[in-house]
Amino acid sequence: MCGIAGWIDWERDLTREVSVLEAMTETLACRGPDESGHWVTRHAALGQRRLIVIDPVGGVQPMVRERGGSRFVLTYNGELYNTAELRRELEALGYAFTTRSDTEVVLAAYMAWGERAPEKLNGIFAFAVWDERGQRLFLARDRFGIKPLFYQVRGGTLLFASELKALLAHPEVEPVVDAEGLLEIFALGPARTPGHGIFRGIRELLPGHYLVCDRQGLRQVHYWRLESRPHTDDPATTVTTVRDLLADAVRRQLVSDVPLGTLLSGGLDSSAVTALAARALAEAGREAPLRTFSVDYEGNDRFFQPNDFQPEADAPYVDLMVRTLGTRHRVVRLSTAALVEALARAVTARDLPGMADIDASLLLFCEAIRRDVTVALSGECADEVFCGYPWFFRDDALRADT
Repeated sequence: MCGIAGWIDWERDLTREVSVLEAMTETLACRGPDESGHWVTRHAALGQRRLIVIDPVGGVQPMVRERGGSRFVLTYNGELYNTAELRRELEALGYAFTTRSDTEVVLAAYMAWGERAPEKLNGIFAFAVWDERGQRLFLARDRFGIKPLFYQVRGGTLLFASELKALLAHPEVEPVVDAEGLLEIFALGPARTPGHGIFRGIRELLPGHYLVCDRQGLRQVHYWRLESRPHTDDPATTVTTVRDLLADAVRRQLVSDVPLGTLLSGGLDSSAVTALAARALAEAGREAPLRTFSVDYEGNDRFFQPNDFQPEADAPYVDLMVRTLGTRHRVVRLSTAALVEALARAVTARDLPGMADIDASLLLFCEAIRRDVTVALSGECADEVFCGYPWFFRDDALRADT
């Protein structure tokens, strides 16, 4: 992942505010440990912290391109899964590419299609494009909001960033939690109202939305929404559709110029992702085994107690998948003391209401596997999509008057 930050201001010269932009961007170093970049003009300042995954040299940001006398500047956090298809479509329109990066494809897509560009993108993203001649800022977020993007409007100023801490690094953004923010923390946490930024005056760009800011004001547009429709496919067709969609998603996410692996808990979703990844890599002729990682806890073999959420321990199923697929596996074991020590860092990393012990575990797990790989695929949401949680099937939950 990467981190983006910046702002536009119609009332001051931002070339004198570079140190502020650097301070905002520096808070995102954990998101992008490999490179830092800044681009500043009189009324716009864009910053970026980069995690290098594809094209180390060609993907440097902020990225600047000119066409027809217009200059466009992009700062981008994300991964584009239909890069090859879009590149061919854009080349047919006369666009030439000098890099292999998806960053350049995203920028060219905006130059070609403007506000329709997000509709063309298959991926996870949050990005900002500054149109120097039009004096216009364009912000967009992916359909499900996988990549975060927060902003604040203050008079003639709009600030944006991947994380709240980057906005709070700006001297004019006050870290004030009002009554509404307290309700988000204590009444809804660890969930959160979509669009809410917890701190007073801070908003989150909603999933499937883009935002345009120019001298005429602010405009936010819904470019995509999830629709609920009757399911009419028979079971066999449903199985084939789900399998094909998941296999395609995994295959597209294996494109990387850096070491890659999967998180393997032994559950349905991570096992499916790992099996599909191993198959795709084998079909592509990769000889080295897929790297896989699991997490366990000291004493878990003695103290594990089954419950509705986890009726059995993970380890036997992890071992079964590793043996079946022949992956190169590593178990990361965490102690209770380490989890407690990581709680404060986990809260700082999340920036928002969360699940403290789970966040601490995930933070330590990711730090450990980062020593071996840069990119890791994980299985998420099978329980939500396929009704695996107890409240989906337990009689007392189904009959509860709530």
